[in-house]
Amino acid sequence: MRTLFLPLFALLAVLYFLHPACVQPPNYPIEPVIDFLSLSKDTIWQTRFGPDSVVITFSFTDGDGDLGFTDSTAGIFIVDGRDTFAKPSYRIPYIEQQGAGNGISGEISIVVPTTCCIYPPNTRPPCDTTANAPQLFDTVFYLISIKDRAGHLSNEIATAPIFLRCKR
Repeated sequence: MRTLFLPLFALLAVLYFLHPACVQPPNYPIEPVIDFLSLSKDTIWQTRFGPDSVVITFSFTDGDGDLGFTDSTAGIFIVDGRDTFAKPSYRIPYIEQQGAGNGISGEISIVVPTTCCIYPPNTRPPCDTTANAPQLFDTVFYLISIKDRAGHLSNEIATAPIFLRCKR
């Protein structure tokens, strides 16, 4: 009897410790959820010599895995936090749905070109980079959201502040 008990106990102990190792599919909400991760730099220039840009990286999760479109439909929306003007939107490449547990997660990086400096009211037009334009420092942040194929909108995130040097 004792010789049967020891192997049975060892088998049950192994099964007990292996049970938590079973892979469970992610349990994400069906609406996309995004979180700000990083900026490639915190200072950009607006100059008459050409635009500067910044790379914004954020993470995403989507419970039904339906991100991206097969056509040119935009999926990433950006707004200038200073004046709430929309910037050009971006596409998310089509992501094929996988199996029964369709939850997906990952990171997206987008290149955003320099925005214009906004001068005090009635002093200069926005984006003035002429030789006589004053040196100005501005701060901008972007508000970002995404949309999936079902039309679900994500939460809106704000980037860290980006310092904008107007005229070099």
